[in-house]
Amino acid sequence: MRWITIPVLLLMLTASAPIVADKEPIRLGYIPLTDCAPLVMAKELGLFEKYGVDVEVIKEASWANVRDKLLTGELDGAHCLFSMPFSVYTGVGGKEGSEMKIALVLNNNGQAITLSKDFCGKVGFKQTPKVAPVVAAKLKAEKEVTFAMTFPGGTHDIWLRYWLAAAGVNQKTSKIITIPPPQMVANMKVGNMDGYCVGEPWNGVAVKQDIGFTEISTQDIWKHHPEKALVVNKKFSEARREELKQVMKAVLEACKWLDNRANRKKASGVVGKYINAPADVIEARLMGDYNLGCNQGTEIYTDDYMLFHRGGETNFPRRSHAIWFMSQYVRFDYLKEAPDYKAVADKIIMQDLYKEVAASMKIKVPDDDMKPFVLDLDKVKFDPNNPGEYLKSVNAINQ
Repeated sequence: MRWITIPVLLLMLTASAPIVADKEPIRLGYIPLTDCAPLVMAKELGLFEKYGVDVEVIKEASWANVRDKLLTGELDGAHCLFSMPFSVYTGVGGKEGSEMKIALVLNNNGQAITLSKDFCGKVGFKQTPKVAPVVAAKLKAEKEVTFAMTFPGGTHDIWLRYWLAAAGVNQKTSKIITIPPPQMVANMKVGNMDGYCVGEPWNGVAVKQDIGFTEISTQDIWKHHPEKALVVNKKFSEARREELKQVMKAVLEACKWLDNRANRKKASGVVGKYINAPADVIEARLMGDYNLGCNQGTEIYTDDYMLFHRGGETNFPRRSHAIWFMSQYVRFDYLKEAPDYKAVADKIIMQDLYKEVAASMKIKVPDDDMKPFVLDLDKVKFDPNNPGEYLKSVNAINQ
């Protein structure tokens, strides 16, 4: 009989086991929203293990909580509003100069503005144009309206303000408050606000509970807009760079998996448990099947519902998009002076790292960064190379 020494036996056993870094687990936070799905499914499908990283996925209460934990290092990374790192860095939504890094974009589309049933039949919703002047007139005629969004300078905040501006509503006459996403429906139910902008499933849930209706989906404001991103702590991005690359690979593979429509029913059930929301509501809007509420019927989105990969078009973090959001901070009077747009975008977005990871996975990197684009709602063209001229053209500070 051949004897095997203990050291040799241990070597044989560990050789076939998944390679997991001999470090503290990587802690990734998420907010209860449908678009946390890439992190959730990377965990549930065993993709983090596949790429040799030990990851904990942790539910957080609010975007402010996510911000604070990212900055202190309590979280290594998180499912995060794409514009939040720019809001924080410029001082709109945090201490000016605080750095959080964008590794990749998690999804496009799939947010919405919900209005209370009090306005059912009183505004020009879902007509052409999507936002008619009658919206502004009738809203103002009713009362001073209160709207909610989820974080100052965040994506939901900017979608709401952009829609109001397009409707001709003077934002100084409207009250805009901050509410965490999972609390939107409950707050509307007790009358704390008249409308809100948030991600799914909380717009679909308002329709299901018959307390609100979908006024407009954000893909109708800007088709394929950036929405959530994988955002990481600065120190983590530097000290554990190789592990970050493996995390990115796992998340990118999950994004590909999610864009296979055949997988969305399964994803809806899994995500529903993570965010404590009805799987049927999650699934319907993930499939582009929007019951709008308020006798508006159903709208079917065929190529612009919530998307997670689009052959790499979704995931590439563009500096031009960062510059657009920062220009809105100036437009809506969050910032008195324009920041150094390109320098901030370069500091926050880890574009070189993304390109390296994408190349290793044979994911095509789009070549449209820093090219002008047009928003669908008002057909206004934005040139990231000349945001000052854009701001003059919209004449929009404190519209």
